[in-house]
Amino acid sequence: MAHDHSTPKPATLTARKSGGLQGVARTPGDKSISHRALIFGGLALGKTEISGLLEGEDVLNTARAMARLGAAIVKDQDGLWRVTGVGVGGLAEPDDILDMGNSGTGVRLLMGLVAAYPFASFFTGDASLRKRPMARVMKPLAEMGARVIARQGDRLPACVIGAAEPLPIDYTLPVASAQVKSAILLAALNTPGRTTVIEPEPTRDHTERLLRYLGASVRVEEQNGARIIAIDGQPELVARPIAVPADPSSAAFPLVAALLTPASKLTLPGVGLNPLRTGLLTTLREMGADIAITDEREAGGEPVGDIVVQTSRLRGVEVPAARAPSMIDEYPILAVAAACAEGITRMQGLGELRVKESDRLAAIAQGLAAVGVKAEINGDTLTVHGRGKAPGGATVAARLDHRIAMAFLVLGGVADSPIAVDDAHMIDTSFPGFVALMNDLGAAIS
Repeated sequence: MAHDHSTPKPATLTARKSGGLQGVARTPGDKSISHRALIFGGLALGKTEISGLLEGEDVLNTARAMARLGAAIVKDQDGLWRVTGVGVGGLAEPDDILDMGNSGTGVRLLMGLVAAYPFASFFTGDASLRKRPMARVMKPLAEMGARVIARQGDRLPACVIGAAEPLPIDYTLPVASAQVKSAILLAALNTPGRTTVIEPEPTRDHTERLLRYLGASVRVEEQNGARIIAIDGQPELVARPIAVPADPSSAAFPLVAALLTPASKLTLPGVGLNPLRTGLLTTLREMGADIAITDEREAGGEPVGDIVVQTSRLRGVEVPAARAPSMIDEYPILAVAAACAEGITRMQGLGELRVKESDRLAAIAQGLAAVGVKAEINGDTLTVHGRGKAPGGATVAARLDHRIAMAFLVLGGVADSPIAVDDAHMIDTSFPGFVALMNDLGAAIS
């Protein structure tokens, strides 16, 4: 489906009860890895061939920004993306504002990347991104010598004036965030000496894996539960083919739909199984989900496998706060699973959800209440009272948040009465073709 992105119109979608979901669900490439593949491809010497790239709006904005910074990026007839890199230290000052659309990942990574180059880069984004705080990346980048000028509240539009002589730093992350860690590691690439990031809780390590795959010296140590990541600056990154795995956060939607819909069995091929991303699989198995993984292998420095899932009766569980970083994007769909489970599910440590595309925590609770499921927020804990089913029969406010929209469309497929989502146009930012894929498997979304 081609959309005119200049003036997105509210697209109301309604999901109704359907028969079983059957077949093979090829979900889009991993968003986190797609951003990084384009960025590192733009820095590597030679031509990086990327297969399986997520072609959602967020990633395309990163591609456009890297082109503005000097990389040559083309998509060929065979569906492969080919990136001709400029080498570490070879980026050029962009001749225009870098508009990152809705992508928090894209903007924070690129702010880090340009912080170690002696030129000015201007960043903006859509209305949702312009509300999101950038202070958490601005602080470490300032310590490395960059100047960041932003609107009040450290919000976009912002200008990063890179350091002429960037300084390596030792930085302890105040909050578990793969984006902040990655911003620092990207700035460290063009910084002489060794930069160290200490993360109190492990977060996604796609940046470290991909850098190592392309030839950077990245060392990771564990100390008292914390991870210490050290990178030596000014490495020579050499182009290698990158196969992007299917995104586990996107695979989560058809996966949970199959668990909840009677008489369903789905195969989800080539899904990324990075241990720092599999919290949802762990939790669903604890709830009683029938999930099998076959043909485990490695691609582009990442573990992948095929997931086979079938209809299961779920029960409520306690989800510990320590698991949050490994499934932070999956809570909307986990809340839907919890609504259809028997008994109470408590999800702890969800403070990070307040600063996502929307206040995701409030959006989940209000959406569940609208469709007749009891849920409450207490501090950073979300409690969902599962009754084995959801009444439905309401329209849920998606709040410009693709994951909220998709989660409630999945719930509509198993609720007693249809569930509508007030505005679903932003689903394409992370999961182009979501509705078509679900309907091909047997769902009823219109």
